[in-house]
Amino acid sequence: MTPHHPALRRLALPALAALALFSALPAHALGRLSDIQVIDRDSGETLPVYQHRGEHWVAGRPGARYAVALRNATRGRVLGVVSVDGVNVVSGETAAWSQTGYVLSPGQRYEITGWRKSDAEVAAFHFTAAPASYAARTGRPAQVGVIGVAVFREKTPPPPVIAPPPIPEPYSQSYPSRERQSDAESAADFKGRSEAAGAPAPAASADSANAMAREAAPASRRMAPASPAPRLGTGHGEREGSWVGHTSFERRSERPDELIRIRYDSRENLIAMGILPTTTVPTRPNPFPGAPHPGYVPDPS
Repeated sequence: MTPHHPALRRLALPALAALALFSALPAHALGRLSDIQVIDRDSGETLPVYQHRGEHWVAGRPGARYAVALRNATRGRVLGVVSVDGVNVVSGETAAWSQTGYVLSPGQRYEITGWRKSDAEVAAFHFTAAPASYAARTGRPAQVGVIGVAVFREKTPPPPVIAPPPIPEPYSQSYPSRERQSDAESAADFKGRSEAAGAPAPAASADSANAMAREAAPASRRMAPASPAPRLGTGHGEREGSWVGHTSFERRSERPDELIRIRYDSRENLIAMGILPTTTVPTRPNPFPGAPHPGYVPDPS
């Protein structure tokens, strides 16, 4: 007979409720290999990340400057290829995984504050109406409203190959015997057949390419709710100092080890889409709204 523990059951329900409440709270960083945050530079606030139908969202303030902060959470160097509105933030190209990005040392944190113009300058990111975004102004408005980070691990060099010592021959021979020639020919023929059998089939490569295309498909195809106000995009702001250097980096794989996507829009639009609750904070009443008036209480008109 299984013993009953009423006290344990009473403790379990509050614990489950606490877990459910915790899962509903917004996060501030995304990523396993690299922590990604969006920071409002004018207020200093790290924008909360809200999860909705498998997507991650942040609410931007129109006109506010912002930064995309990356922190390397691994023990080796990583490369972060960063896109905003479908545009590479370093080169200005239509974003792709194979392009340039930022290399971070273990534990290093870096804030990307704008579109890179040189080794010493960027044009600041700021939230603006989608038609005024840099992507729309350069004829690429399709991906406005999304921040992407493709994280790559660095390829480590293989260990040196140590050749085994040669096996001494009991007799020296100028030419191999007929038996050795046959063995060598058989081994070469077997090696050729093995390499041919191990070659990847073209169909498998095509399937892999299709899978990559589906994974990189924009989230707007899966969810495009109506917005009551113009969507937000990222503008090409004022020039400001931001210094970087150059280094070499060999990727461990052509595919990202981690792919992070954060969508953004105004708070009003996120509320309209059901991503944020509709509760509003009432305005605080002012007990002394006017300037002091001398005299006494007048009659109402």
